[in-house]
Amino acid sequence: MLIDFFYTLRSAKLKVSVTEYLALLEALGAGVLDDDGGPTVDKFYHLARTVLVKDETQFDKFDRAFGAYFKGVEMLTDFTGEIPMDWLRQTLERQLSPEERARLQALDWDDLMATLKQRLEEQKGRHEGGNKWIGTGGTSPFGHGGTNPQGIRIGGQSRNRSAVKVWEQRAYRDYDDTVELGTRNIKVALRRLRRFAREGEATELDLDGTIHRTAANAGMLDIQMVPERHNRIKVLLLMDVGGTMDEHIHRVEELFSAAKSEFKHLEFFYFHNCVYDHLWKNNRRRHAEKTPTWDVIRKFNKDYKLVFVGDATMSPYEILQVGGSVEYNNAEPGAEWIQRLTHAFPQHAWINPEPLGVWDYRQSISIVQQLVHQRMYPLTLAGLEQAMRQLSK
Repeated sequence: MLIDFFYTLRSAKLKVSVTEYLALLEALGAGVLDDDGGPTVDKFYHLARTVLVKDETQFDKFDRAFGAYFKGVEMLTDFTGEIPMDWLRQTLERQLSPEERARLQALDWDDLMATLKQRLEEQKGRHEGGNKWIGTGGTSPFGHGGTNPQGIRIGGQSRNRSAVKVWEQRAYRDYDDTVELGTRNIKVALRRLRRFAREGEATELDLDGTIHRTAANAGMLDIQMVPERHNRIKVLLLMDVGGTMDEHIHRVEELFSAAKSEFKHLEFFYFHNCVYDHLWKNNRRRHAEKTPTWDVIRKFNKDYKLVFVGDATMSPYEILQVGGSVEYNNAEPGAEWIQRLTHAFPQHAWINPEPLGVWDYRQSISIVQQLVHQRMYPLTLAGLEQAMRQLSK
C-alpha cells in the first residue's frame, strides 16, 4: 500500500527519496504508532510528514497528496457545531433596496454576544428570511446569506464582509513559495531592498583574484575562490490568510515566491485578518502549532524589516475590541499587537492586495493605516517600489 503512497508524493513534486521512504517503513516496523490506543490515520500523518518532508514550505503539497491518497479513510479533523446544519440550509436569496439596508441597525458588541446566547437558548427550529432568529437569507445578525451591518456569520460564505465573528472551523492553505512567476517585475521591485555581502564557504570563482595571483606567481595557475554574494537584508514576513484573502492567493503566492528567492534571511508567519497573541507557520496545524507573538518580537532584533501582507478588510471590532477576533476570544485588541510589532521593528510596511480605489470606503483599512504610520502600499509594481524605498531608509 505504501509504495503507491510513495509514488503519489512524488507525483505531487515532493522531493521524497527512497532512503526516507525506507526510514518510514522502519519506523512503522518498530511500532512507533502502537502506543496510546494503537495506529490511527492522524498518527501516521504526523509520522510521515516528519520523516518525509524536509522543508516546512512543502507541508501544503504533502497535505494535499496525503488527503488525495487517503480520501475516505478517516477525517483528520472532526469538527461538529452545536447548531443543527438544517438551520443553515439556504433556499432564499433576498435582495434589499439601499433604503432598506440603511434602516438596519447594528448591535453593540456586548448586546450582540448576549443576544446570540439568548437565541441559542430559545430557538427550536429552522428559520429563513427573518430579522431575529438564527437563519439564512434575512436581516438577522445571526446566520448567513442575508444582510446586516454587523453580525455573527454561522456557516456559509462571506458576502458583505461585515461579520464580527465566524462560527466555524476553517481550513486555510499555505502559500506556495515555489509558484512560477508570470512576470519578473515583483523580483525587480524587491531588489531595491538589498545590501550584498560575501558570506559562508568559498564556493565561487574569484576571477580577478585568480588573474592577479597567477600573474604574481610567474604564470602558474593559482585559482582563488570567494564566498557567494548574498543579500544581507533580513525580512520578517507576516501574511494574512483565509477569508477575503482567498481572492488574492495567486498574487500573494507570487510575492512570497519572489521574496524567498531574493532574501536569504527571510522568516515568515501567518495570521488571519489581524495579528493577535499568536502566529503560525503551517495552516493545516494552526490550532496545534502556534507561535506566541511575544516570542517573535523577542527572537528577532530590530535589524529585521517587518512586512505585513493583508487586505485589512474586516470588522473594526476585530482590530479595536477585546474578544474581537472572528475565531476566538482574544485577551487584547489586535491594535495593541500591531503597535507592539511596529515598535519592535521600526522599519515596517504593509502591502495590501486590495485595489487602492476601495481603501477610503473601508473603515478597517483606515484604522490599520494609522496603526502602521500610513506605511500601507498596494500590491502593484509601483506600490512595491514605494514600500522597498521606505524599508531601505
